[in-house]
Amino acid sequence: MAVDDKMVARVAGLARLTLSAQEVPHLTAELNNILGWIDQLQAVETGDVQPMATVMPITRDWRADVVTDGAIQSDVLANAPEARHGFFAVPKVIE
Repeated sequence: MAVDDKMVARVAGLARLTLSAQEVPHLTAELNNILGWIDQLQAVETGDVQPMATVMPITRDWRADVVTDGAIQSDVLANAPEARHGFFAVPKVIE
């Protein structure tokens, strides 16, 4: 598919871009080059190529999923105005 000056001007208008008359031929040539590269890529036979997520294999070392209490109860309660029995002490709001 070839792009002409009229199509570039129309797409620029749809994109709310203001192009000067000198910019249109340059952009037409650039877009035609890009479309040429896409045609070259489409000509490549990729039927036997397996899909991949990355170019290089990535392995991650995962830590053990262990539930803990964080071992920082005393540090957290040190910030509280008042603490009782290992918990935040708050005023009673329900009678």
